[in-house]
Amino acid sequence: MILDSASSLSIGLALLAVFAYLWPALRVLSQGGFAARIWVVLAWLAHGATLVLAFADTPARFGFAPALSVTAWLIATSYAVESQVFPQLPARWALSAMGAISVVLALLFPGNALPLTTSAWLPLHMAVAISCYGLMGAAAVHAWFMTRAEARIRQGIETQGGLPLLTLERLTYRFAAAGFVLLTVTLFVGYLFGDLVYGHDHAWRWDHKTVLSLLSWLTFAILLIGRMRFGWRGRRAVYLLYTGTAFLFLAYVGSRFVLEVILGRSP
Repeated sequence: MILDSASSLSIGLALLAVFAYLWPALRVLSQGGFAARIWVVLAWLAHGATLVLAFADTPARFGFAPALSVTAWLIATSYAVESQVFPQLPARWALSAMGAISVVLALLFPGNALPLTTSAWLPLHMAVAISCYGLMGAAAVHAWFMTRAEARIRQGIETQGGLPLLTLERLTYRFAAAGFVLLTVTLFVGYLFGDLVYGHDHAWRWDHKTVLSLLSWLTFAILLIGRMRFGWRGRRAVYLLYTGTAFLFLAYVGSRFVLEVILGRSP
């Protein structure tokens, strides 16, 4: 928890992002649609600026909270792009709350400094891995949208203002499939080129992070094959998606949280 490691500019941008995220969320019933979008765009820009400053710092720092922050920003990015095509996407307030929490966590827990001896390929490998997190997170968020919409339909509640259920379903599993591709690339590169990416002392190891990542890959493989071959949908598919996403987030975010916060040491 190292607030003094952040510059005043980083802290100011982080606080601006938190305020801009929370203001439309707290005023969800009275805020107009256009005004809420302006606040969310401001929050997204300030959030992105905090990430750029954090990674441009010397030495760069990374950990469970920055990983969550980047994931939340990528989810917000996908939501912003989608909302141009589907302006009736729900739950802007929930995404705003998620963004605000992730910014605060990254400010309080900036992570550990990356070794200066790491390979030049490591940032690219991390970018692919975090993009995978963002896509899987977006899939989980859309699955929640889909489950909520289905529950409203079963209860006979009017849903004319929302996105059609089948459209939500297609978006959910497109995100999941894209995330699965990036997860496959991440694991493949880590296994075959671990020495090149991580250095000789940090190559591929059969630790809890690797095992959980492989369990996530296997879960998503079963989910996507089940949908293609057997038409799986509904609760079974959603539970598999949630399980795979949970395995993936526990693999890095969970393990780093235990090391950084509970045990108080570097990995």
